[in-house]
Amino acid sequence: MQQALLGAIDDVKRSTGGIAASLRQFSTGRGGLGNRANGAFNRSIGYGTQQLQWIHGALGAAATLAGAASEAEDLDMELGILRMGGPRLQAAMSGAALLAAWVDFLNLAEVMLRQCPLYSAERLVADVNRVQKRLEPSMRALASLDPGHVEAAAAAMPELMCQLTREFQSIRDAARVATERGGQIMAAAQAMEMLTLVSGLKMSLSRLPPAAPALLGVGLVMGSNGVMMGSQLIVTTEWVERMRRLVQAGILSVTAVSAAVRIQAGQVMMAQTRQDLPQGVRDALGDGPEVRAMHETGKAGAGMPERPRHHVLPAEFREWFEKRGFTGPMSIDQFCVELEMAHHQAIHGGGNWRLGRTWPKEWNQMIMSVLRDAETAAGRRLTRDQILKIVARYMRNYDIPMSFTSGRTR
Repeated sequence: MQQALLGAIDDVKRSTGGIAASLRQFSTGRGGLGNRANGAFNRSIGYGTQQLQWIHGALGAAATLAGAASEAEDLDMELGILRMGGPRLQAAMSGAALLAAWVDFLNLAEVMLRQCPLYSAERLVADVNRVQKRLEPSMRALASLDPGHVEAAAAAMPELMCQLTREFQSIRDAARVATERGGQIMAAAQAMEMLTLVSGLKMSLSRLPPAAPALLGVGLVMGSNGVMMGSQLIVTTEWVERMRRLVQAGILSVTAVSAAVRIQAGQVMMAQTRQDLPQGVRDALGDGPEVRAMHETGKAGAGMPERPRHHVLPAEFREWFEKRGFTGPMSIDQFCVELEMAHHQAIHGGGNWRLGRTWPKEWNQMIMSVLRDAETAAGRRLTRDQILKIVARYMRNYDIPMSFTSGRTR
């Protein structure tokens, strides 16, 4: 499973490598976008660079967790740590797709400045700023790396890509009209031909009336063997199988993977209902219980209150854990689990936490006592992996699931 996660991380890294090269070309290339219109587009280029930074950070953290998981001596704990990398990978996958679309708009702006002089730079700047405002809420949600926000942004991705495609078409049409009104009919035709090549995909989207142009950001073409290949991702049976394994292990969600499949396969269409998956996505992922779980709503949709989050590694002993390697992506705030209220109260000795701390088997008191006794017996500090092995054993005893989520200190 670790290899599946690392393979998915490498897929996104290849995607962001091309995006980074494009952004550098905008800034440094002779006659590039950054050197046109008195530098009016430099902020737009900088925006892309900023998004690339958090995407790289998320991928780095996911890779760190994959490495830490491989060193875990407990199989359940290993899987729990791998699942911690899931939201980071999901955020990076979705963020890279949106950033690729943003690069398409910057490419469009660069070509228009060269080919459509009758379309003012001021108007083009306004167009690009409008697109950025469309992108910003989703990018902000993804950059937060909060699992709930990442999941919601991933679910909204296909619809957002449809909106961006309409924006792309609208700007191109406006450029054509401006050029034709200037009496340059032939120039308009040539400009439209050039603008059509900005996005690498030569396919039409379904259900986008009127017929829409190529999908943004993925650059898909049909390979000789019938496999959909793109500059951002290669959708092969190997990729689908990797995604299936990550979904079945609970590392990636069906929501995120189904959005990626729809976007990367050029099938950006809404399902028959808001929760249903298109049949093609079901065929790709398999119709197991993980895929059928797509029908379930979130806590808010089900009218459920937020469940308490329990620090498996007690937050009051944060410094003790930090000295033993629990920092960065492996900080104690990443080792939280959601529990039912009654369960949470039970492991802490009841509703009154002060009284609960007097009970020797209260979770915080018990686990720290066990860990300190283990260090005394070893005659040295425990390693991070040794601590996790001990904690995993007691989590089973207390019926605490190893489904970790990020928590906040109180």
